[in-house]
Amino acid sequence: MQAVVVEREIGGATLRVETGKLAKQASGAVLVTYEGTAVLTAVTEGPPRGGGDFFPLTVDYRERTYAAGKFPGGFKKREGAPSVKEILTMRLTDRPIRPLFPKSYLNEVQIMSTVLSSDRENDADVLSMIGASAALSIAQLPFHGPIGAVRIGKTEEGLVILPTVSELAESSLDLVVAGSADAVCMIEGFGKEIPEDEMVEAILAAHEQIREIVGLIEELREKTGWKPVEYDESVDTSLYDKILASHKDAIRDAKATEGKLARAAVIDEVLAKVKEELIDPESDDSPTEDDVYNAFHQVERRVVRDRILEGVRPDGRTAEEIRPLYSEVGLLPNVHGSSLFQRGETQSLTVSTLGSVSDEQRVDGLQEEYTKKFMLDYNFPPFSVGECRMIRGPGRREIGHGALAERSLVPVIPPADKFPYTIRLVSEILESNGSSSMASVCAGTLCLMDSGVPIKDPVAGISIGLVKEESGFAILTDIMGDEDHFGDMDFKVAGTQRGITGIQLDLKITGIDEQIIRDTLAMARSARIEILRHMLRTLKRPNKEISPNAPRLYRMKINSEKIGMVIGPGGKHIRALQEETKTDISLEDDGTVTITGLDAAGCDAARDRIEAITEDVKVGKVYKGRVSSITDFGAFIELVPGRDGLCHISELDHGFVSSVTDICKIGDTLEVKVIGIDDHDRVKLSRKVLLKKED
Repeated sequence: MQAVVVEREIGGATLRVETGKLAKQASGAVLVTYEGTAVLTAVTEGPPRGGGDFFPLTVDYRERTYAAGKFPGGFKKREGAPSVKEILTMRLTDRPIRPLFPKSYLNEVQIMSTVLSSDRENDADVLSMIGASAALSIAQLPFHGPIGAVRIGKTEEGLVILPTVSELAESSLDLVVAGSADAVCMIEGFGKEIPEDEMVEAILAAHEQIREIVGLIEELREKTGWKPVEYDESVDTSLYDKILASHKDAIRDAKATEGKLARAAVIDEVLAKVKEELIDPESDDSPTEDDVYNAFHQVERRVVRDRILEGVRPDGRTAEEIRPLYSEVGLLPNVHGSSLFQRGETQSLTVSTLGSVSDEQRVDGLQEEYTKKFMLDYNFPPFSVGECRMIRGPGRREIGHGALAERSLVPVIPPADKFPYTIRLVSEILESNGSSSMASVCAGTLCLMDSGVPIKDPVAGISIGLVKEESGFAILTDIMGDEDHFGDMDFKVAGTQRGITGIQLDLKITGIDEQIIRDTLAMARSARIEILRHMLRTLKRPNKEISPNAPRLYRMKINSEKIGMVIGPGGKHIRALQEETKTDISLEDDGTVTITGLDAAGCDAARDRIEAITEDVKVGKVYKGRVSSITDFGAFIELVPGRDGLCHISELDHGFVSSVTDICKIGDTLEVKVIGIDDHDRVKLSRKVLLKKED
């Protein structure tokens, strides 16, 4: 069994790509290894599905728990539906690859990546992207690659190539870039308010490493004896030419109609006329409805792009003009916070819920399990675009858009010691005509402020588009649906006035150069500042108080050695305390105590009780204690759980006491004062010093 192996040093370690040993019945398969992490990626091709002009490319990425020596969590000890991390990696792999196939190629292609080994420090997601490119590059498919992919981090020492999980925890940047040897074709990154110039520097540094990876894959091609695939990319344009000649002006006029739904209705009328003219049910040579629709769609694309390059956008705006903005907060009466943000015909209603530590999201995967205290979920119902369709759970798009908005807001979320609440935002997209994920960022910021979350800075987001032809290109601020659909780029940028917190580039062309990246980020910053000004006119700063509907939450620190005193035997003390005060109490190993309740009085009572239980007994302090036992020489009184003292019979009263039981019995509550603590930590108490002495 002869394997072909290529290696190259990337980021201080060896990147290894091997083929010819595993999964040999696939169209192309490679094993990509970096340090202790290995990913097997296999590519297969199938016949076209038929109908429409959509390229049926499917990417699947799975993390086998055995790769990290773990069992799957939960009752069933077998991997099931893909996790959020796996879905996001599928999208990350798909996005740079899809545009690199010919427009006319409609065969089904499936890419499957499986993590076979994980050292828990080197993430497998970028290796999956490299593996997909390598497997496609040695398969007999019309793939216009190869491409490479790399992750960049940023520490005090500078940029880090392929940072480990530990390094990312200390990094101000988590940036993934994919591209060919000549251009960048995909970007996804998140940072702690990274200035535009520094972001460009990181992207260019990533591209240098991408060239090395592309060279590695080309070496693999050469060693395997791969030969270019002969594929005829020419298409029959006769139907397109006929529609362009006869209906170009009608389509052009229809595209000038104001309003998304009204514009679509007029376009449908033109399409109906075209079908009536060109389709003859009685003729065997007549084009099909699909043929006419696909050709009409291409003419529509041509018209929209030509108008944009002439300086005329579908809704008449200038290239840098943002659609009308509207926002408000506090819409809903019984939630913890709410906001509405509208940009043109895109509308997000975002609602917040504040909770306790017990509401944090546990995340389990190949790395160590951790919890999230901030979450943002994104919903995209069909009515938001005026459609009827099957309603299922969240799809890959909804998960991806939610993750983009969430991670764009994470850098401004206050740390737990300043705001200990768990925060969940839900963005309900009620209307959509372009960049609803960035609307979710804007609405999310306003909702956090309405909820009383002391965010570091407000965050806004915008999407920048591109139409690029040999004759020139146009960059567009705040793209609407048609500009996204018929354009070449969707470049989303979110951030504060100080810098970028989230960035995502998707292309329909093979790549863009440095100048377009710089121009796009400059336009995005200008638009972002304008949107931030609008948002701050709606709500200048976070509310000082959280909603009265939200739970009260207090955090305190106790001596970790006294956690057992709060919990009590078998949890007896903490259960009783929670029942009495109507609160929820959680304790961490370091002594952090979080108290959550529906009203402040209950939380205050629980806090006072915990302070009393855990504080050190002090000489001179007065306590109300319970008599726990009685002897001939005095009474033992429990001052706090697990801590008692002796009130000698001579200290019970000013007069003579013949028997302790004359003064108290077991279970009585006595007010006593600490008068001493001896070298053996024994507490001496007195009752009589608190009594008024009779003459």
